[in-house]
Amino acid sequence: MLRQWSVQAPGAPEPEPAGEELWEQEMERLCSSQEPVRVLPYAMVDKRFIRQLREPEGVKTSCWQQWRHGQQTAGRRLGEAARRLARGCGLWEGALYEIGGLFGTGIQSYFTFLRFLLLLNLLTLLLTTSFILLPLTWLRPPDRGPALNFTLQCPGGHQPQTGVPKFNNLLWNVLTGRAFNNTYLFYGAYRAGPESSSIYSIRLAYFLSPLACLLLCFCGILRRMVKGLPQKMFLGQDYRSPLSAKVFSSWDFCIQGQEAATIKKHEISNEFKVELEEGRHLLMVQHQTRAQRACHLLTYLRVNTLIGILVVGAISAIFWATKYSQDNKEESLFLLLQYLPPGVIALVNFLGPLLFVFLVQLENYPPNTEVNLTLIWCVVLKLASLGMFSFSLGQTVLCIGRNKTSCESYGYNACDYQCWEDSVGEELYKLSIFNFLLMVAFTFLVSLPRRLLVERFSGRFWAWLDREEFLLPKNVLDIVEGQTVTWMGLFYCPLLPVLNSIFVFLTFYIKKYTLLRNSRPSPRPFRASSSIFFFQLVLILGLLLAAVPLGYVVSSIRSSWDCGLFTNYSAPWQVVPELVALRLPPPSQRILHYLGSHAFSFPLLILLSLVLTVCVSQSQASARAIRGLRKQLVWQVQEKWHLVDDLSRLLPEPGSGDSLGPESPHSRGSRPRYFCPGFPCPGSPGPRAPRPEHSFEDPAGLRGVPVPAPRFRFPSGAEL
Repeated sequence: MLRQWSVQAPGAPEPEPAGEELWEQEMERLCSSQEPVRVLPYAMVDKRFIRQLREPEGVKTSCWQQWRHGQQTAGRRLGEAARRLARGCGLWEGALYEIGGLFGTGIQSYFTFLRFLLLLNLLTLLLTTSFILLPLTWLRPPDRGPALNFTLQCPGGHQPQTGVPKFNNLLWNVLTGRAFNNTYLFYGAYRAGPESSSIYSIRLAYFLSPLACLLLCFCGILRRMVKGLPQKMFLGQDYRSPLSAKVFSSWDFCIQGQEAATIKKHEISNEFKVELEEGRHLLMVQHQTRAQRACHLLTYLRVNTLIGILVVGAISAIFWATKYSQDNKEESLFLLLQYLPPGVIALVNFLGPLLFVFLVQLENYPPNTEVNLTLIWCVVLKLASLGMFSFSLGQTVLCIGRNKTSCESYGYNACDYQCWEDSVGEELYKLSIFNFLLMVAFTFLVSLPRRLLVERFSGRFWAWLDREEFLLPKNVLDIVEGQTVTWMGLFYCPLLPVLNSIFVFLTFYIKKYTLLRNSRPSPRPFRASSSIFFFQLVLILGLLLAAVPLGYVVSSIRSSWDCGLFTNYSAPWQVVPELVALRLPPPSQRILHYLGSHAFSFPLLILLSLVLTVCVSQSQASARAIRGLRKQLVWQVQEKWHLVDDLSRLLPEPGSGDSLGPESPHSRGSRPRYFCPGFPCPGSPGPRAPRPEHSFEDPAGLRGVPVPAPRFRFPSGAEL
């Protein structure tokens, strides 16, 4: 609330009683309100006056109230200091500020997304270490016993294989994961004794840890996505600050260093570019003819049909590459076949975004829509690729959709995979390693030489080639793919988050080097608000893609008979009813059986439907309230402009001898007049109509006095 002294001409009548009543009501509301003084929208002088009204000098507070007030103040200051320290010591804060200033908030959102993924991986690693590795080390699992003597019914006298041929090259064994087969990196190295003789169930912890990690990651992503929703909703065309506000209020006058000033200049410049680009596209859309709209629709259909055909072809190539690699494990070219599926997936994901960016640009969308639409198609390609890769592995290892003798007897292809969990874990491990190595190779073997050649030579060809553009959809696609592979491997490769954390940490610095040295800024900058929301949406889709196969495996697939924790179980899920029967008393067992029955499911479904109905109704009511508040905000701005117009009519022209200046505040009375009844206060009624005795034609009530022309222009509805 701006501090205003009453302005009136000499001999003017006192304000109306309605204004006095409004002022008194506002003072009573502020005195009786429990809202902290520090959050009130008033100046410091007004806040001190409000505090004096709430705590008069003659009234003494009790010791308990003083102590509680002191504790609250100390706790608030300690919390603020802790938040400032956390922001100051946050990971990559300086680098993120530099990137945001030089390249805009859209590129900065990608690096912020990398930091968020690193925190998710560290949280997953913390849960796995706390509930599996530390108890397993403390309990000292039993040694591996002699191999079980099973006679497999393999067709044609085919003997069971250990999975892959053996090679003595240590580097190759590290790249394929076979060097870690007997470590806790893979499922097969985990062992535990009978459940009846153990005080802590390693099997239950191993079964629940991946599910708990996925659930926590889902909650974190959902919270971050919902947190970004209001920002995305309010930055539409109906509620935008004018460009003039950015021109006159964007500079930070606390900046002292030259480097910080340069970054701030680039940041303001990028904001202006975004505003002007969005305004240009909006104006172009408004002036489109019907024929131009029809041509745009045909272009949209043609481009998206072509993109859909490319996605189907890429999925088919991944399926046949994975099938061929698994069916020809004994060939002499096995060294190349090991990385055939990851190679095809990497090739598809490298060429796909480039083609998508080129095709989507033909539709002439605004920068935000262009990035989001390209990101959607890239995500469809990536998730479909990983889904087809999982299905082809399941068809080969678990005989999904195939009829084989060993599958009918053991539930999986026991003739070729004695420990099928380790085989699936190795495939996911190789996919994660290959993606990171490909990113490093592309940075230092393609981007860096390209930049050196462009800087060294001059000519039409090198000017056309130029440095590469930092494609946000492709880079987001790569890190989402790595995170999805990590989630898919939580059951087969529990320590895969360690590798992914290292890869994300190194990726930040490699991508920063690429952005600052090898790339050129995008000619069409865009906002980060909608991109952040889409990043989280893409990550949730990847999480769901990883959760569906994991849920199917732990509930329906027979575990390996030769390795792991669940050798004697028809499925890992069976450890839960066994522990319920062993550890819980009969009343608790009956309660759990009731919670899992249909008698509980149907009332729960009805209750959830009611809760969902209430939430939807509340959301609609909140939307209506937001629309009303927007209108009220416009009304308040209009009333302030009317008051400024009144004031401009009262003030004399520059150079005139007479002055109608403000009256001294001491002549009005002892009470302060900081809160002007003319301006709308929080909790005050809506805009007032102009009083008849103080109209625009004769604002001061002075007949015969010449009224100067207004010096302030009332803004139009479009400007508001």
